[in-house]
Amino acid sequence: MEDVLTVFKASQYCNVSPKTIINWIESGHIKAYKTVGGHRRINKVDLEAFMKNQGIPIPDAEPVETRKKILVVDDDPIIVETIVQALEEDEFDYEVISASDGFEAGLQVTHFAPNLLILDIMMPDIKGYEVCKKIKENPQTQDTKIIVLSAYLDEEKFKKMKEYGADACFSKPLPLPQLKDEVARLLGLR
Repeated sequence: MEDVLTVFKASQYCNVSPKTIINWIESGHIKAYKTVGGHRRINKVDLEAFMKNQGIPIPDAEPVETRKKILVVDDDPIIVETIVQALEEDEFDYEVISASDGFEAGLQVTHFAPNLLILDIMMPDIKGYEVCKKIKENPQTQDTKIIVLSAYLDEEKFKKMKEYGADACFSKPLPLPQLKDEVARLLGLR
């Protein structure tokens, strides 16, 4: 198990709801920090120290990860928030994180290993075609599904993105119901 946990992983580890973990963090029982994107992270040693104090059994084995992981890459915080919220409220229990630039996205693709990537290809430091190509050419990430977003995509560019490995393309403003359907379809849930 990694040394730094998301709220969801910590909740699985303690066998409580994610809301309980957030309450424990907010009341100062568990030390946590926030990422640049505003996501809480907990060091495993801090969590285990709290568990020992409270008499919560520490599991021997790691929980099997069944949730599908989604990485949303966009430099517009409102769009990120809209997509993350729509997916977190979906009937399927996704683990969703975000990245606001190409560098962070690269780290997250490696570290978080998403099943699906939602990528705005019009970000200043991202070349959408290259990102798709890199992900699809790497044996470790080639099965990652990619949905590209752009305010400026015509049929020609959509075709080019698909040639480079994008599984689906959406124009902004986003049609959220179709996006959610496409996510579920690409992840084999629908």
